[in-house]
Amino acid sequence: MTPESPARTVAAHQERLRLPWWAWPAAFTAGAVLATELMLGIPEVPVWLPYVVLLPLSLLVLVPLNRLPVEVTADEFRVDDARLPVEFISGVVALDAAGKREALGVGAHPLAFVVQRAWIGPAVQVLLDDPADPTPFWVVSTRRPVELATTLLEVSRRARVERA
Repeated sequence: MTPESPARTVAAHQERLRLPWWAWPAAFTAGAVLATELMLGIPEVPVWLPYVVLLPLSLLVLVPLNRLPVEVTADEFRVDDARLPVEFISGVVALDAAGKREALGVGAHPLAFVVQRAWIGPAVQVLLDDPADPTPFWVVSTRRPVELATTLLEVSRRARVERA
C-alpha cells in the first residue's frame, strides 16, 4: 500500500463540536445535588461516598459529548465515524438555527442522516446524489456553516472533475 500524498490527506476544514462552558458547572452541580440527596436519604452509606463517586461521574458523562469531529478532506466528509465520499455531494445549504429547525422538523425525511447538537444553532444540509444510497441528505451541526458549505462545494466540484 502506497502512502497518500500530503495534498490528499490534509484537511480542508476541521472543527470539533464542543460543549458550551456552562455545561461543566451544570453537570458538577447536578452531581453534587444528587450526591447530597443520596447522602441524606441513605444514612447507612458513609457521608463522603456519594460525592467521591457521583462528582467525577457527572463530569465523565460529558466527555464523549465534547469531542465530535467534523472534517473535510480532499476525498471525504467525516462526521465522527461516519464518512461520505465528496463525489456524491450534489449541493450544500448553510442553515441558521431556524433553517435547521425546519430541516429537522415534522416534514423531515426519515432516511436523512442527522448529527445535531442542541447547543449549536447553525448547521449545513448536504444534498446527496448517490443512486446506491437511499439517504437523501445529511444535516450536520457546525459553528461555521458558511465556511463548511463553501469547502464542501469546492472539494466536491474538484472530485467530480477528477472523476469525469
